[in-house]
Amino acid sequence: MTAPLARYRSWGGLAARDSAIVDARDWLDAPHRARRPLLAYGNGRSYGDSCLNDGGTLIDMRGLDDILAFDRETGLITCGAGLMLDRLLDIVVPAGWFPPVTPGTAFVTIGGALANDVHGKNHHGAGTFGCHVRAFELVRSDGQRLICAPDLNTELFTATIGGFGLTGLVTQVTLQLMPIASAEMAQEVLHFGDLAGFFDIAAASDATHDYTVAWIDSLAGGRHLGRGVFFRANHAPSSDAPAPREARSLPFPLKPPVPLINRMTLSAFNWLYRSSQPRDGLERRVPYRPFFYPLDRIHDWNRAYGPKGLRQFQCAVPMDKAHDAVAEMLRQTLAAGEASFLTVLKLFGERPSPGLMSFPMPGATLTLDFPNRGARTERLLAGLDALAIAAGGRINPYKDARMSSASFAASFPRWRDFAGYVDPGFSSDFWQRVTAV
Repeated sequence: MTAPLARYRSWGGLAARDSAIVDARDWLDAPHRARRPLLAYGNGRSYGDSCLNDGGTLIDMRGLDDILAFDRETGLITCGAGLMLDRLLDIVVPAGWFPPVTPGTAFVTIGGALANDVHGKNHHGAGTFGCHVRAFELVRSDGQRLICAPDLNTELFTATIGGFGLTGLVTQVTLQLMPIASAEMAQEVLHFGDLAGFFDIAAASDATHDYTVAWIDSLAGGRHLGRGVFFRANHAPSSDAPAPREARSLPFPLKPPVPLINRMTLSAFNWLYRSSQPRDGLERRVPYRPFFYPLDRIHDWNRAYGPKGLRQFQCAVPMDKAHDAVAEMLRQTLAAGEASFLTVLKLFGERPSPGLMSFPMPGATLTLDFPNRGARTERLLAGLDALAIAAGGRINPYKDARMSSASFAASFPRWRDFAGYVDPGFSSDFWQRVTAV
């Protein structure tokens, strides 16, 4: 039984319209009966419209959530593509294993992680999620079932990883996990006063720590432009000490009629956030969930952006242009009078993804998000797109809700090669928008 259509939304607040909903198991029994075009829908954590399919059918993946095999000696696990990462963690962490790459929320499906080839705080060493996928089953719209792996149906393997769910329906995924000695992280917190300080700390930290990321105070300008707080960590060794306690989860209590994110509220938050972080630079053991998924404890936190939702921007730019490009993006955000609540900066490494359309590239990646204020927000985001493209960079498709076809083509010049592997029965609002002539 599928949920009402209103449940099918993107995390940025875009709603599914005129979409038929079918359970994945029902579709697999009769793939020819569903209205086309088709698209898998996991948990709707994509910020833009890559998870929506107006006028077509959304295939609800939540029923395909079984653990099909788990070798606790080797860490090789096979699961349904609809399995939530949150549940996977509950199963594998007590057994001494961990996903080799995880995004910033545990409320994504494994199939969604593959379709978007997600990255994490450890890209400089581990690459993307797709680097650790050993095989998956792909069902095409004509009912054909294919096992795809690096040495089997190789072209569809590379097209499907980071392929926006457009090459067919992934039903199950085999993933190589990584061993861990505890469920805790050995974390250090470092403050930096400007953008140059970030790049100095990041370069040094990527050589010593598996996980690195920085929060940026987007309201700081002048000589403090780009100041922020840097977090770096490794998985902690085993210990007999009592485990640190995790804060309990909280619901976001209301649906405000207007955005709660503005320059006044953000200024207060930024001051409190920087002030609350330790300044001694000492290593501390912390639970893994608040390190990897700090916002997951606040359910429905996207409500804070108001009834029109939010727009998120993420780009990647080459290292030789990174400082100047990121600095100009922060300046333009300040000049536009906008307030970015979640401003995140980190470095991507050199490890290539097997995915043909994977977003990460060697260099730096900046993430900003804003309440959706219509044309005003669109103008700023278009300007940020232009800066990234001019620097030789690209825009993240699964964070996007409005980039132009020109920006998409500049970001992914091989998109026409990829289009040859798109299943003719599958599509999405995103794909229709960015490939429109």
